Amino acid sequence: MPLLPAIEKETRPSPDSTVIWLHGLGADGNDFAPIVPQLRLPEKAAIRFIFPHAPAMPVTVNGGYVMPAWYDILEMQIDRRVDSKGLLASAAAINAFIDRELERGIDSRRLVVAGFSQGGAVAYQVVLDHDKPLGGLLAMSTYLATAETLDYKAVNKGIPILIQHGEDDPVVPEQLGRKAATRLVKEGYRVGYKSYPMEHSVCPAQIVDIGRWLQTVLGLSA
Repeated sequence: MPLLPAIEKETRPSPDSTVIWLHGLGADGNDFAPIVPQLRLPEKAAIRFIFPHAPAMPVTVNGGYVMPAWYDILEMQIDRRVDSKGLLASAAAINAFIDRELERGIDSRRLVVAGFSQGGAVAYQVVLDHDKPLGGLLAMSTYLATAETLDYKAVNKGIPILIQHGEDDPVVPEQLGRKAATRLVKEGYRVGYKSYPMEHSVCPAQIVDIGRWLQTVLGLSA
């Protein structure tokens, strides 16, 4: 499968770990690329950050307007009817990036997948259904869209999962973030959950928390 276009940033030459970070609806990889220096990672950390661009497609809730999207949004209650076919196609596209990173010599256990909103729904699918042990999952302002169809692979039952959500999110209500956390705990995962006084966005305190989490997950020290 040809790789989607993407932005790559390396904190140092010869990275020994990778973070694949998926944007939300209507955005592209540039949305989160500027966040890397804000994470305040140790100077010696050698991490490759990959920010793929979702393909452009008509989005039903936006009147069929064509925009970058990981899958179609069929109605405003986003968890009621899910474009599973489109979501699974995007998950396959992200798995192609994972395969490429393994070919580059990255240990699968040092590979983290992060996603915001739509990108987070794809990240859930990619990580929880993956047949190799991965390093971590960061789910931001998102929901577990494929909760009932996922093949929850045992190999990643011990993976660090951090869920973050805005308390006043009008796009993906926080109850959906908490619902995902509850479901994953029921499935046997260990989940960290943190909410922030914000809407459907990212705030400075959250970025600090992500930086600290990545240091823990990747075994980095200042």
